[in-house]
Amino acid sequence: MHSPDLDPRQSAALACWLAIVGIGEDGIDGLSSAARDAIQNAEFVFGGARHLALAGPLIRGEARAWPTPFDHAVEKVLAERGRRVCVLASGDPFHHGIGPLLARCLHPGEWIGIPSVSAFSLAAARLGWSLADAALVSVHGRALERIFPHLFEAARLLVLTSERNSPAKLADLLVRLGFGSSHLSVLECLGGPRERIRMCRADQFALEDIDPLHVLALEVHADTGARVIARVPGLPDKLFENDGQITKREVRAVALSSLAPRRQELLWDIGAGAGSISIEWMLADVSLRAIAIEALPERAARVRRNAFLLGVPELVVIEGQAPEALDGLPSPAAVFIGGGASDAGVLERASAALSRGGRLVAHAVTLETEAILLAAHATLGGDLMRFDIQHAAALGSFRTWRPALPITQWCWTKP
Repeated sequence: MHSPDLDPRQSAALACWLAIVGIGEDGIDGLSSAARDAIQNAEFVFGGARHLALAGPLIRGEARAWPTPFDHAVEKVLAERGRRVCVLASGDPFHHGIGPLLARCLHPGEWIGIPSVSAFSLAAARLGWSLADAALVSVHGRALERIFPHLFEAARLLVLTSERNSPAKLADLLVRLGFGSSHLSVLECLGGPRERIRMCRADQFALEDIDPLHVLALEVHADTGARVIARVPGLPDKLFENDGQITKREVRAVALSSLAPRRQELLWDIGAGAGSISIEWMLADVSLRAIAIEALPERAARVRRNAFLLGVPELVVIEGQAPEALDGLPSPAAVFIGGGASDAGVLERASAALSRGGRLVAHAVTLETEAILLAAHATLGGDLMRFDIQHAAALGSFRTWRPALPITQWCWTKP
């Protein structure tokens, strides 16, 4: 959603009509004078039932609880544009909160943000952790599997959840993945009169009556055989469920290097197979997004399972045959074609969809597909390379080199 174009005189007339205020469990006692004034002077105060109750003594205007579902919350606020409005949120509204959702719809000068201390900051202060050295993960309304890429020996995680049974579910996941000896802290209602902190090992978890308002702190210990996801491209093939249609480890590492992921970018993975390219693209940075396009339903289902097991459940999977399946998709910054380059129309559609400076990487194994890449290189330029990989394997009582099929790779950056 983008802010609408306004006449400069209209924009000036609106002035600063919206205050986005963070409030903690200590209620109005923890608010600054600016935050208090914003609440008291507002004609409308939006927030969750808990936030409205905490700020109740200061609210003079109309209190409006968030709608259910929350999807329409932003438009409810924008409907009062130009009136004095206050939005209440937990802690820091600009850290996994509603702040950015509202700000991106408004012009500078229309809003002011007044944050309180975030739950992550409070948790780090209670535990004596360096906030800069901990992974901050939100699974609020999201899959717990998002923590998987952060699980390695001696890692520290602060996890924001949304359900009272999330700690038990997380402890069970840790045990099943080989991290049962990790230490888990449940920090409830931080900053308020009901604050409570309890600790235990994941494989001994038995905590009950957990308040839904909590943060999980995790000190990771990897047991023998724990499934650790490496931080560089080229994960072992065995981590991906596959039917043989997978971009192999060494080839994948070269492909990801050529795709050169950068923050906030979107990848199209055409002919996804097991989804290994799009999954490792998303593992490179939490801001990266990917769409995996796969024609066969059973493979598409496999891609979804792999995405969950490797900690990127937000991967979008499209069942369909390229190039038709590409219609209507958002413009990508990079495209990988590993299972669809045999149709020249796919290359044409992908190259046209790329934004300026976008990268296209296509692989060929067959002579027919290689001919298409050679023609594309002759027309558009780019880099063309051919490589093969050999693995040691048994030959009777001896060992020899077994070559994999050679790969032709074409890389092109859109001018």
